[in-house]
Amino acid sequence: MKTRLFAIGLAAISSGVAAEPATTTTNTACPALLDISIRQLAGEEQVNLCEAYRGKVILVVNTASKCGFTSQYEGLEALYRKYQDRGLVVLGFPSNDFMQQEPGSEEEIQKFCRLTYSVEFPMFEKVSVTKGKANPLFERLATAGAPYPKWNFYKYLIDREGNYVDYFASITSPDSDKVVRAIEKLL
Repeated sequence: MKTRLFAIGLAAISSGVAAEPATTTTNTACPALLDISIRQLAGEEQVNLCEAYRGKVILVVNTASKCGFTSQYEGLEALYRKYQDRGLVVLGFPSNDFMQQEPGSEEEIQKFCRLTYSVEFPMFEKVSVTKGKANPLFERLATAGAPYPKWNFYKYLIDREGNYVDYFASITSPDSDKVVRAIEKLL
């Protein structure tokens, strides 16, 4: 049997046709908003948002470590822990766009988030979120009808089908009734 498989492989190589594994499939059902790969914070691994979070309710947040709203990390982590088993994931994106309130390296940001707020929800590379230079995810959110963040800790809600649903400005805390009701409605 091994000889036969080897011969088939040689035949494919010599004919110029590449043999593909039977398990390879092309996923055409990925929602456009999530069809993107982003690097994890202080790491090298790229995460495809569609593959990792399809079917989840997603709360995307642009974060900063030296902002008046930085304490919202605590509420975001509490939301994540409370609802993750029901399908919620919080995704953090550090940004230095507003008054240089995220000046540190990715390693410093990661250490700060873990040691100060025990953040375990997924955090991604430091990005820009403002119009004209925004990371592709924030560009796609804008294309879907969301406003660009006007400050740190804007929160964007995406449903299980990968559709933008709503946003919450910085002044709306993660544990507010408005945010909690919107998340529970989607869970």
